[in-house]
Amino acid sequence: MAEKQPQSLASHTRFDPLFHFFLVPVFALGVVMSLVHFFAHLAESDFRDNFHSALIILLAVALLLWLFKTRLYALRVQDRVIRLEERLRLMQLLPERLRVRIPEFTESQLCGLRFASDAELPALAERALNEKLLRKDIKKSVQNWRPDYWRV
Repeated sequence: MAEKQPQSLASHTRFDPLFHFFLVPVFALGVVMSLVHFFAHLAESDFRDNFHSALIILLAVALLLWLFKTRLYALRVQDRVIRLEERLRLMQLLPERLRVRIPEFTESQLCGLRFASDAELPALAERALNEKLLRKDIKKSVQNWRPDYWRV
């Protein structure tokens, strides 16, 4: 599990060092290097060499896109789990008059509400629905931050 440092609006984002500081730069560098090689040798190479260079560019770009798509898929799964968790939490903590409005929450609002403490959740949830607050605005409104150490 991640470190247990207190979280706040300013410090709740996390980086996965292997992904953010190794894989992304390596794959991006691969794209840049393949492009540089292709254009540096374009005039002096024959069609076959240019074809291989173009193929390497295509593969480098495909690998970089694959890297980002797999990251987005993981984030979407995490968002789905957060939606489910927060709906269950809202069912337990909201008064009946607000429970019937749970389907009105957007995915973004549910993701923002996950940081609100149990005590402040009902009031903040009602405000989010009535004022159509965005995730960022909800997070700014949280007074007692409920940390999420699992999200990467």
